[in-house]
Amino acid sequence: MPDSLNLINVSRHFGNTKAVDNVSLDIPPGQFVGVIGRSGAGKSTMLRLINRLIDPTEGEIRYGDRVVTQLKGKALRDWRRDCAMIFQQFNLVDRLDVLTNVLIGRLAERGFVSSMLMRFTDEERTMAIQALDRLDLVPQTLQRAGTLSGGQQQRVAIAKALVQQPRIMLADEPIASLDPANATLVMDGLRAINREDGITVLVNLHTLDTARAYCDRIVAMRDGRVMFDGSPCQLTNDVVRDIYGTEGLQEFNEAATSTQKVAVMA
Repeated sequence: MPDSLNLINVSRHFGNTKAVDNVSLDIPPGQFVGVIGRSGAGKSTMLRLINRLIDPTEGEIRYGDRVVTQLKGKALRDWRRDCAMIFQQFNLVDRLDVLTNVLIGRLAERGFVSSMLMRFTDEERTMAIQALDRLDLVPQTLQRAGTLSGGQQQRVAIAKALVQQPRIMLADEPIASLDPANATLVMDGLRAINREDGITVLVNLHTLDTARAYCDRIVAMRDGRVMFDGSPCQLTNDVVRDIYGTEGLQEFNEAATSTQKVAVMA
């Protein structure tokens, strides 16, 4: 049975700045969690702590019997395979074709020599093509990644994460730079993976409408702390105003309006 992800009094300090401040969360398997908040609220830092790209100053992260914050060496590499990370910047190799970029997600399973030589089995190639098919990208399989649109590149990044066969997917502002049509394709892809594969998804988002539309649960952060943790229907505009103030609600609404304008221009 899949395990729960637990953050227990987790903090991360950068000098005198508390980027994440005493955060505790219990995330059951298969949940789709949206994390919202202004820039600098601690959203990205929290995802990087979970993936162990950075270490906490205090606190503990657990996944079932694994104490994630104590993992080293191969155990840490295995965790990063099981806890896939999707970035706003796509993290693809522009000069390589789409299929090879997706197959790079399999390197955690391979030895050093095979990794250096980029050797992949027929089974792995089939796995990669199936992942691309799920994200409607088979026609782009042999196209150079650098020639794709931003939305297509982000879906390639999701396919790359998918072939890791993770138990958790972390997505750090995956639609921040996309127009609404491409943002919808990316979010639809993440939701399908969550529902069909039972993979836990944590995604940082800028707009309330997107969080309400896709997420089972919404966590709102401010100044490194969790200020709200509940269902989308509980996150009313009045609650947002209580948490962030009037200008905080205005900021979220302006972000949504700005995204809509991009759609009209496109």
